[in-house]
Amino acid sequence: MDNIQTIPLENLALAFIPVAAVVYILHKWKSDGKDAMFGISRMLVQLLIVGYFLTYLFAAENAWIVVAVLAVMLFVSSWISLRTVKVQRKALYPIALISIVVGGCLVLLFVTQGVLRLDPWYAPQYLIPLAGMIFSSSMNSISLSAERIQAEMSRGVPYEKARSIALRAALIPIVNALFGVGLVSLPGMMTGQILSGVSPLIAVRYQILVMCMLFSASGISASFFLTLIKSHLEKEQYKKG
Repeated sequence: MDNIQTIPLENLALAFIPVAAVVYILHKWKSDGKDAMFGISRMLVQLLIVGYFLTYLFAAENAWIVVAVLAVMLFVSSWISLRTVKVQRKALYPIALISIVVGGCLVLLFVTQGVLRLDPWYAPQYLIPLAGMIFSSSMNSISLSAERIQAEMSRGVPYEKARSIALRAALIPIVNALFGVGLVSLPGMMTGQILSGVSPLIAVRYQILVMCMLFSASGISASFFLTLIKSHLEKEQYKKG
């Protein structure tokens, strides 16, 4: 196989048959069928928009456009990461943003300029997808750690112990992925490369790189966030006390 197989639209439509079956079950069981339909509709619209935009972005190869896209990704991921936080979201937003910048951007810089050595440095075909994976991983780790440390400290657990518990909880998804990769699952990047005709041995190298960068970004971002959030949590406890 030299090139990845193009999926005809009529064939792609068949993928929605099992989706419709699940939506029907949700509707019959009165289990948020509307939310599922909204999610599916939003997925379609978002992916279509992203597809057209990335086509333009890859063709333009403009460094300023790439930087602007990365900035938007950072701002949005930082806000979403605080979705589970019960204290003042706006007050913690700068902390989340700094944490993703430190954990995500440093890892992205190390991977793209140190490991891959992109030329040009802003090559959007590599930089944007890798940034998306890294920022998303950082976002999820911050969200999990924020929710867990609040829960622990609300039960009277000391900050140092709560921080340790929260960091372990934040890394559960990526650690599980480390254990299961290759045995339970073939991750998206590796599967995509194999489908496009890349040698599995080359695809494995890229997947190793991806797993390392996701673990690093998650751990650094979460630990940085848990360190910076200490004063806010202590203030909340003082107010309640």
